[in-house]
Amino acid sequence: MRTKRIFLTAIVAVGIGVAGASLASAQSYPDRLIKIVVPYPPAGPADVAARLVTQPLSARLGQSVIVENQPGGGGRTGAKFVAHASADGYTLLLGGTNPNAIASLYRTLDFEPIKDFAAVGLIAFDSNALVVNPAVPAKTLQELVQYAKANPGKLASGATVGIGPHVCLELFRVRTASSIVFIPYKGAAPAVADLLGGQIQIGMTSKAVLLPLITEGRLRALAVTSDVRWPELPDVPTMAESGFGGFPPYLWSGLLAPVRTPAAVIDKINGALNEGLKSPELQASIAKLGLQTKSMTPREFADKLAVEARDWEAAVTESGVKID
Repeated sequence: MRTKRIFLTAIVAVGIGVAGASLASAQSYPDRLIKIVVPYPPAGPADVAARLVTQPLSARLGQSVIVENQPGGGGRTGAKFVAHASADGYTLLLGGTNPNAIASLYRTLDFEPIKDFAAVGLIAFDSNALVVNPAVPAKTLQELVQYAKANPGKLASGATVGIGPHVCLELFRVRTASSIVFIPYKGAAPAVADLLGGQIQIGMTSKAVLLPLITEGRLRALAVTSDVRWPELPDVPTMAESGFGGFPPYLWSGLLAPVRTPAAVIDKINGALNEGLKSPELQASIAKLGLQTKSMTPREFADKLAVEARDWEAAVTESGVKID
């Protein structure tokens, strides 16, 4: 009995020690520069979103916050770097949707895209649109399917390999049993350039990228993945309204940390982020990208990612996309 009491006392002592260490690290945090790793090239929507929050975070945390781009592997390179970084709150990942997508896409990975990260907070959300080059005669998804079946192999779609639009375009092909050829790209920019030039005819990427091109008439939107129509394109239906439900509706940009980062440190970053998101200037800057801000606690963001992970797993399974 005495041995059991000693054992329980030891457990309690360890628990108090861990809690005390977490509290101490939060009280002293941050005492040096904080780095946000963006796993994509500069100037994209994710990169811009990360750079918009560095100043508000720096002002509220009292330390410099910088962005470091580590592109490659559809977001895997930067994600792996952060997953293996020290869990102290000084190395964060600009992530959200993509860790969920790549968790189901890749057969072998040397890190866990979901389990190796702790949710810190949401910055903004976006959605995709399925678009065609104006030379394609289709004005609706149904007409696109009819045209594709009447002209097998004539249409090509394209997107960055290993991210959400890749899965969605292949899911569309599978569901419609059409012979649309998929062309892999290393980034959204070259895919959009080829779409504008007519080298490919179908594309899908974010509102932040596509909206100006759609409003200028350089691309034609057939449907959007969000669960409501875009206010800027009230005549363009959602995928669900067009008879193609089950496509993951949103893209999320938020901050993630290595999974063992103390909860008190995560809460401190989350509080600074959410305070910064209240700024009208920051909200206006994010809105110019076609994005919407939304504050969440770490728990709420984690719950959102868990739901989304199930959506992406279902989409990847149905699409049949797997990458070695």
